[in-house]
Amino acid sequence: MLGEYRIEGRRAAEIAASVERGVGSGGLLPGQPLPPMRELATELGVNPNTVAAAYRTLRERGVIETAGRRGSRVRSRPASTWREEIRVEPPEGVRDVAGGNPDPALLPPLAEAFVAAAARAAADPVLYGAAPVVPELDRLARAGLDADGVPAGPLAVTSGALDAIERVLAAHLRPGDAVAVEDPGWGSLLDLIPALGLRPIPVAVDDEGPLPEAVEGALERGARALLVTSRAQNPTGASVGAARARELRAVLAAHPGTLLVEDDHGHGIVDLSLHPLAGGTEHWAFVRSVAKAYGPDLRLAVLTGDEITVDRVSGRQRLGPGWVSHLLQEAVVRLWRAGAVDPAAVAASYGARRDALVTALRARRIAAHGRSGMNVWVPVPDETGAVARLLQSGWAVAPGARFRLDSPPGVRVTVSPLGLGDDIEALADAVAEAVAGPRGRASVGRFG
Repeated sequence: MLGEYRIEGRRAAEIAASVERGVGSGGLLPGQPLPPMRELATELGVNPNTVAAAYRTLRERGVIETAGRRGSRVRSRPASTWREEIRVEPPEGVRDVAGGNPDPALLPPLAEAFVAAAARAAADPVLYGAAPVVPELDRLARAGLDADGVPAGPLAVTSGALDAIERVLAAHLRPGDAVAVEDPGWGSLLDLIPALGLRPIPVAVDDEGPLPEAVEGALERGARALLVTSRAQNPTGASVGAARARELRAVLAAHPGTLLVEDDHGHGIVDLSLHPLAGGTEHWAFVRSVAKAYGPDLRLAVLTGDEITVDRVSGRQRLGPGWVSHLLQEAVVRLWRAGAVDPAAVAASYGARRDALVTALRARRIAAHGRSGMNVWVPVPDETGAVARLLQSGWAVAPGARFRLDSPPGVRVTVSPLGLGDDIEALADAVAEAVAGPRGRASVGRFG
């Protein structure tokens, strides 16, 4: 069954380490079945419970997966594999609407802010022992959070939203813990969870965000944390409205031990009001990144939450990178002060393109979703076929497999590269033909 590779060990830790070495060296290949526990126990001369403990450790670390009577096998993709690898490389002449990047024309110029930040650093260099957060950034960020109704709490600065979420999860959870996560949802986050040894429990979403009954079900099944995208959810564009927020807060109130993590993915690029969920659980975190509005290379996010959570994150951060560059923090402060981004104008620009595409698709009897942000999610009956047919038509879209756990197939279209008018109509025609498939029958599909 295993070819030339032999699993070794007498203790559970040794057996698990042997399997991990095999996966790392290529001796055990992705998807390769492992011996039944009793069979391996006999071969190694150990108790079957020892092998069971080793397999359990490997599952918790995301090295193997178990499918009931079919037994255990090496994960088809290692837990740390980047979902961005599930993509279509557009050939020459093919329009790329798969990237998920902002429109460069809507990003602010950065030179002046960084020159000013550098000049300040030259006059007053940041040395070891300095406060990790620039006071003015703390003040401005806190004012914005207060204005949006986010509960009061201490503030930390991290290297982007994913860095913040990883630190919060690591501060409270242990390998094997279950996490309720949106499905479809952010591909990088779906990779991060198993990479931390955590178990994702998919939560269905609609245009208003996570479905309350799905959240309730996940928490009843033992999820210790819930991850929610407040606005401009990637890939669907969902945004939590006032009514949905009330329903979700009621669910969380019945599970006060849940770790709640909210990611305001659309900050600076949407014009929908924020409806935060924090306040009903003992531990919570709220994250805001500057990447979508100011540029992906500005690796900075602000994080607030309850005192224990932020203290744990900050303490662990001090033992690693220490702090996020004050030079970067100062540049962001200057961009905020100067009003370098007009959120209403940015939201209107993305909204016009997004709404035009959704309208054009629905006119062709194709369901499409894009309540906010820069992406449109299109359910399709045959994801692989739709992606291939669109590529032949001159359009590269993102395969839904990058964003799904158990939800139905779909494709994600980023509207940032699109112009209004002919661009939208041409893409809508291509999507309609791709969804109809060889038999020429369109399908409206379903969302989640």
